[in-house]
Amino acid sequence: MNYIVFDVETKNTFSEVESNDPRDLDISVVSVYEKDSDTVKSFLEQDFHEMWPIFERADIIVGYNSEHFDIPLLNKYYSGDLSRFKGVDLMASIKKNLGRRPKLDNVAAGTLGRNKIAEGLNAVEWWKQGKIDQIKKYCEEDVLITKEIFEYALKNKKVLVKDKFSDNVIEVPIDTSEWKKSTDTPKSTKSLF
Repeated sequence: MNYIVFDVETKNTFSEVESNDPRDLDISVVSVYEKDSDTVKSFLEQDFHEMWPIFERADIIVGYNSEHFDIPLLNKYYSGDLSRFKGVDLMASIKKNLGRRPKLDNVAAGTLGRNKIAEGLNAVEWWKQGKIDQIKKYCEEDVLITKEIFEYALKNKKVLVKDKFSDNVIEVPIDTSEWKKSTDTPKSTKSLF
């Protein structure tokens, strides 16, 4: 199974665009891990033509809050419909049994014993300061954290979430039975690039 794990950083915030719709934001960097090549790469908008084939050859696309945020935003730039690709949104999977949407940082702390290196708002500021390499490093690290959580969940059928109000770690069962199954659902219209 060739899966990819991806994350999107933006140039602006919801308050700056006066909207709660991810499609109203602008992408600064997208980072993608590909299982078959075992590599992580980052892409700026002018490089997206190199990124789309990675999505298109994946059997499954994995993200964190990707159904609600990353996929709608990426679709603004893509010639097809990424929501038709087989995907796993780890946040949605965790929410089913936890009853709330934990931050990636809390899942990383519980499951992997480490925290993220920054927050998404830092990436917006770095964009304004021209610190593109800093955004790439941060985004790639989030991708690797998400990848490790995905692999942990596949193996253990659960994740661990560090409670934000206490130091308790909550075990959250995850149904991964559909994750590895192939799908006959056609992928989006292929990219024109």
